Amino acid sequence: MNDEDLARAGAVLRDAPEVAIACHVNPDADALGSMLGLAAHLRSRGAQVTCSFPNEPLALPGWAAMLPGSELLVEPSAFPQTPAVLVTCDCASFDRLGALGPAAEAAGELIWIDHHRSNDGFGTIRLVDPTASSTCELVVRLLDAIGGPIGDASALCLYAGIVTDTGRFQYEATSPETLRVAARLREHGFDHARLSQALFEDRRVASLRLTAVALDRLREEREADLVWTYLTQADLDAAGAEPSDADDLIDVIRTVRGADVAVFLKQQRDGRFKVSVRSRGDHDVAAAAAGFGGGGHRLAAGYTSEHGPAVTIERLRAALEGQSAVA
Repeated sequence: MNDEDLARAGAVLRDAPEVAIACHVNPDADALGSMLGLAAHLRSRGAQVTCSFPNEPLALPGWAAMLPGSELLVEPSAFPQTPAVLVTCDCASFDRLGALGPAAEAAGELIWIDHHRSNDGFGTIRLVDPTASSTCELVVRLLDAIGGPIGDASALCLYAGIVTDTGRFQYEATSPETLRVAARLREHGFDHARLSQALFEDRRVASLRLTAVALDRLREEREADLVWTYLTQADLDAAGAEPSDADDLIDVIRTVRGADVAVFLKQQRDGRFKVSVRSRGDHDVAAAAAGFGGGGHRLAAGYTSEHGPAVTIERLRAALEGQSAVA
């Protein structure tokens, strides 16, 4: 991302009377936070803003109740079909827009904001910086380019995305600039403790039941420097759980000592498995995921597999061993 693109995006959004904003399917706090944080700022300047993401129905995770701006969300079917200005937030690839993809293709100006190294290159104005901790960190730069004070609503949304995407400021991408931005947002008057509880300490009993099942299946493959587990749709149904109840399981698996790569597979309703991969530093999991149509960051990536757990792990193991052979 260069200063010229940032200034151009700021000028477009400063003058736009109507703006559509989209984020990726199954949004996390960085996706929702960047979208709603930008929306709140534009609305404070008098713009008409419409937001959406490609889930049908448009169900929000429990923690999202803490983020102001839900009244701006519409079902994908109600999203503008030919917006003059459309902004995407946290989309590493075009297919992550799902049903909102045609609106992006038809947009007069498409501002693409993202921090994934594997970003596939869409947008008439690209605000992509793989060194940034989060898309929310990039949106703070954009708000400065647009002009005007950052309000409390925007600050809360953007802080939520930064604190989650950095793993509470633990991950590799947490830079001194990230901490300065977070401190700046933290100066605003939102309930930091309550937000943290909603994001990190608010699990349903069903989520703990799923954790027990996943840990019981945990497999360690020392020769491959790998630890992994999985959940099926039947497991979710038996626990009375929603897919989001298993979202944080990868963060439990990745704490295993002695394994560089942690993998969690979660079956989707269509039968395919969502594969979340993390590395402690010895493997580039984004490169491995890219080989299966996914992407992400060097130490955190994901993709969708058409195969069952055993075959999926076998194929991933081969991709990771290929890296070791090259090294």
